[in-house]
Amino acid sequence: MATTGRAAERSAPLSRDRVLQAAVGLADQAGIGALSMRKLGQVLGVEAMSLYNHVTGKPDLLDGMIDIVFSEIGLPAEGIGWKQSMRDRAVSAREVLGRHRWAIGLMESRKSPGPATFRHHEAVLHCLRSAGFSVELTAHAYSLLDSYIYGFALQEASLPFSSGDETAAEIARHMPVGEYPHLAEIAAVHVLQPGYQYGDEFEIGLDLILDALERAAADR
Repeated sequence: MATTGRAAERSAPLSRDRVLQAAVGLADQAGIGALSMRKLGQVLGVEAMSLYNHVTGKPDLLDGMIDIVFSEIGLPAEGIGWKQSMRDRAVSAREVLGRHRWAIGLMESRKSPGPATFRHHEAVLHCLRSAGFSVELTAHAYSLLDSYIYGFALQEASLPFSSGDETAAEIARHMPVGEYPHLAEIAAVHVLQPGYQYGDEFEIGLDLILDALERAAADR
């Protein structure tokens, strides 16, 4: 049954959306370094040259792939307040980047953003401006939030083990006894405690940022 499904998918008419979705799937599975027009053509069961009827080249392909990633991130909701909206949006973005780790360093790199990218940015700006944020504070808030989201996602993806406690335990094993007391303390008292997950740090840090923005908005 699975083989039949794959065969039907490969024989389906080629379209831009199908090309982009296949490219995202390939990057998810093998990393962005494995993405090429030749390999993508193999996945779709067509000659690489056929792809150029739907994308103009690798930059256009990446533009479309990033637009798909942005389309999966939840937009700020109406009627729940800017703070909860920004929190939900940040949590959604981290989850999406966890599925598409290849995209972390590319989210703000595109010179020709697609409609989902524009829609996402506009919705975030609208949420903050409607809450009374000045233009200047809106720009600061957007930069701060995205830097935190992308930075945390990159750090999480870069961990050499599947969880933060495994990483800390392995590092502690190589650390000379008594030379780095604060590193040893945070490992023993916090990171190596039962149930610790590095990912839990995300929402704690996010709330600290949102609280600070709330104070800044009130001050201004």
